[in-house]
Amino acid sequence: MKKERGFEIAKGFENYNVNLPIRKTKGSAGYDIEAVEDTVVPSFKKGMKPTLIKTGIKAYMREDEVLILANRSSNPSKKGLIMANSIGVIDSDYYGNPDNDGHIMFAFYNIKEEDIEIKKGEAIGQGIFQKFLITDDDISTGTRTGGFGSTNK
Repeated sequence: MKKERGFEIAKGFENYNVNLPIRKTKGSAGYDIEAVEDTVVPSFKKGMKPTLIKTGIKAYMREDEVLILANRSSNPSKKGLIMANSIGVIDSDYYGNPDNDGHIMFAFYNIKEEDIEIKKGEAIGQGIFQKFLITDDDISTGTRTGGFGSTNK
């Protein structure tokens, strides 16, 4: 069987008992993604950086596809967690990059007054695979050379 899209354990997380993402129902668009370790997301203070929650996974897909990371719908109201970047975009060439092997992380702010603890194995978001289109005059030729936040380098 040819690999077209899916999830794997990222290098360095082989001994973390990582659960690969699954869809819970036939009608679900998103694959539920879990935290790979306990993480505290502190209450927001002006000027602070978002907390990166590790998943221990990476995703492979076709060249013309993207994995969109979305927050769980219950996170803002129940836990006060909002994604710092609204959505995450995992490009096909992020997989296996030399910096972090394509390890996927969620960037959260906590808008509650108290710190929030995320437990290992807790679902933190979802991943949705999608096709994307390019313009007629697209001339992209660059090659990814890094990991998290490296698209424009």
